[in-house]
Amino acid sequence: MFGLQKATQVTSGPDDVATLRWLAEQYAYPTRPSSAPCLARPYLRVNMVSTVDGAVTFDGRSGDLGGPGDKAIFRVLRALADVVLVGARTAVTEGYGQPAADDVFAAGRRAREQTPAPALALVSRSLSIPADFGPVGHPDTVVLTCRAAAAERRDALLAAGATVIDCGDGSVEVDQVLDLCAERGWVRVLGEGGPSLLGTFIDADAVDEVCMTTSPTLVAGDAGRIAHHSSPGRKHPMRPATILTDEDGFVFTRWTRDVGGKE
Repeated sequence: MFGLQKATQVTSGPDDVATLRWLAEQYAYPTRPSSAPCLARPYLRVNMVSTVDGAVTFDGRSGDLGGPGDKAIFRVLRALADVVLVGARTAVTEGYGQPAADDVFAAGRRAREQTPAPALALVSRSLSIPADFGPVGHPDTVVLTCRAAAAERRDALLAAGATVIDCGDGSVEVDQVLDLCAERGWVRVLGEGGPSLLGTFIDADAVDEVCMTTSPTLVAGDAGRIAHHSSPGRKHPMRPATILTDEDGFVFTRWTRDVGGKE
């Protein structure tokens, strides 16, 4: 009835080229059939971290939970993606910069006809994003919001050079976000949180894959979980696809949608 899948240990650091390329093979996106339409539904992968007891932040930031192995996988997942999709509040809190080209993966991106670096999509219903936030005015960044967002905040971001796109009326709609990704050729989507945005995607049954880093720590406190939503929860079956560990005790799991599962 039960089976044990042995974890493979990653022993090299986040800058070891051989390890990075091996990880890229383990985390490769599914190949889209050649017969697929141009506007095929994007594949949504999310990457999150938590402690053993489920805390998603420490001292208010998720970045403080990671280690060298987590940084390596973070680097690889970005190198494989067409766009990084993240809640604007999370991006500001974590001090995001614009995703940059990575020489280790340049040839692979060219072979997949990708841009040198992934685009950045900041999701914000309220548009409460500082106008001087670094990535806002970058040509490879878009701000996804809704028509109900405050006009003065929209104007401030536009004045800062932002590309602001409405994906809904009173709220940011998941289907419209994914439609926009498809229109722009972003079929490999990497979601990086935060918990409310991930909860919205889960509630819409839009998550195809979860890459989960478990930090070998217990912190208790009042930190939240990796996803939450105001609607009643329901089960979305997933299956483990990859289990990795590193010498620091971190566990890295990759879960994919269980198309044969039942809620």
